[in-house]
Order: sequence, then structure tokens, then C-alpha cells
Amino acid sequence: MRPSFCSLLLVAHAVCAVFGVCDGEDKLKMNYYHKTCPSAETIVRDMTWSKVASNSVLPAKLLRLHFHDCFVRGCDASVLLDSTTNTTAEKDASPNRSLSGYDFIDDIKARLEEECPEIVSCADILTLAARDAVSYQFQRSMWQVLTGRKDGRTSLASDISGNLPPPSADFQSLRQLFSSKGLNVMDLVALSGARSIGVSRCGVIARRLNNFTGNGDTDPSLDSDYADTLRRECGNPLNPSTSLDMDPDSSLSFDSHYFKIVSQNKGLFQSDAALVTDPQSAKMVEEMLQKDQLFFVRFAQSMKKMGAIGVLTGEEDEGEIRKHCRVVN
Repeated sequence: MRPSFCSLLLVAHAVCAVFGVCDGEDKLKMNYYHKTCPSAETIVRDMTWSKVASNSVLPAKLLRLHFHDCFVRGCDASVLLDSTTNTTAEKDASPNRSLSGYDFIDDIKARLEEECPEIVSCADILTLAARDAVSYQFQRSMWQVLTGRKDGRTSLASDISGNLPPPSADFQSLRQLFSSKGLNVMDLVALSGARSIGVSRCGVIARRLNNFTGNGDTDPSLDSDYADTLRRECGNPLNPSTSLDMDPDSSLSFDSHYFKIVSQNKGLFQSDAALVTDPQSAKMVEEMLQKDQLFFVRFAQSMKKMGAIGVLTGEEDEGEIRKHCRVVN
């Protein structure tokens, strides 16, 4: 009998509890706001599901925003802060200029400030909204979100370098970066599956497509027929602003189809192709390609781990509950 999503998820949670593979989560709690703002998570879910119903690209935007937040200074909503006269914030660094979803997080925060002033952090709002946006497709929560994060007071564009994986990353650099965040190869592969939804632009793959080694050539790890398709879509001369689906046949459906295109050498980025250059990660790609439910379980476990990176709880570290997500109090 094929195990259900729920039964597999329970096993994953048991592994986390017994073997202690979820370091950092001990600072957070389930239902952290159940006394101080009991409707908080319901408000976030209802607003997010309502928005996704009319904006199908929002899940990809919020997932990416959450990822970029957690990998730089931890999951402290620093990516939401605006630049000031004296500092350039994370959101204005080159890799983050294409991020979006800020206005929607602002909307949720405004609603929660009406309900429970100065109680719910922007960091928790972003974490919950990312989960709920993906979950809308399934009409159930796809992974647990522990809460209790505080918001950071610092956001520096200079912190981006070395903390976000570039599209050109090879496997070794990806593994090292994820390891520095407390994440393993399984997390790397599972979280890469987020590219099942969302878009990029031709400018990001221009070198891979047309000048990989500086001699007008194409990355040999990219399927030649798919490379021809991408050239037609990007135009000649290449238009760097043209949008490209990261998973062309399944760009609005969160599923394991991403691993199919990776196994066919049709991943958009070099970092996609990198997943099949290592025997361990290549085996995981194959496993998740064959078992949709396995991908969901592994993604859920890895999102929970990622959501605990560098959290501030206001106990032994700095942190606050911002009144507005774009500015410190």
C-alpha cells in the first residue's frame, strides 16, 4: 500500500524529534500566538489563499522572498526592510532586485496590527505566508511552521555576497553554502524543487546559452534541443528581460516535475544541472522524480529546517516586533 502524505510527514517529524536533526527549532513553538493573538495564523492563511486565488504566481514570489530572507542573517525579515539614507538594504542588492511580494506582506501586517497590535512579527508572517501560498493548491497545510521569531534591526546589501547561491553555482559550492546554514544535501535537493514554480529571465542564462566559455558556445550540460528552444524564446539579439518558466510544462503547479526536467538536462540554471553531477544528489533527484509524495515530505522537512536558520527570539539575541515591516521601530 502506498503511504499517505500525512503518514510520511509524521515519520519525518518523528525523525526530527528523535535524532535532533532540526537544530534551531527548539527556539520556536507551535501555536506561539495562541494566547496573545489566537487568530493570527488563520488571518494569514485566509488572506493568502484569497490572494493566490486571483494571483497564481504569488506562491513562487513568496517562497523566493522567504528563501532570500533566511539565507542572509537568518529568518529575521531583514529582506523586508527598506534602504535608509545611510545604508543600502538587502532588497536593493543586485540578486534581490527582482524579488516581489512586499506589498502583500505589508497588507497582512496591517491587518494583524488591527487585530493584535505589536504582537506578530514580520518574520513569522513571511514564513507563514510562504507556506500558505504553496498550500492553497492542496487546500491543506503542506508543512508545519513553528513561530516565535523576532524581527531583525539590520539589513545590509553587503551581507548578500556569499550567502545566496548564484544560478551558475556548481555542486561543491552549493553543498558548502547549504552546509554553512545547517542544511544537508537532502535539503539542497528538496529545496531546489521550489523551482517547480516561478520564472526567471533570459539575462540570467545568457552566458550559459550563448557564450559559456567565451567562444560563443553553449553549456554542454544543457540539452541541445532545449537550448535551441530557449534561444528562440530569448530572441536574437537576446532580450535579457524576457521571462522564462523555470519548469516550462508545470510552472504553476507545485509538484515533482522539476526533477524530471533536471534528469533530462533541461534545468534552466547551471545550479540545476549541478544536482546530477554528484552521485548522492543524483540518486535523490531520481527518487523524488519517481515518488511525488516523497518530494512533498522531504520539502516539508527541509522548509521547516530552513525556517529555523538564525532565528531571533528576543531571549538571548536582539530582535523586535516591527510595527511596519519596511522599517525598524
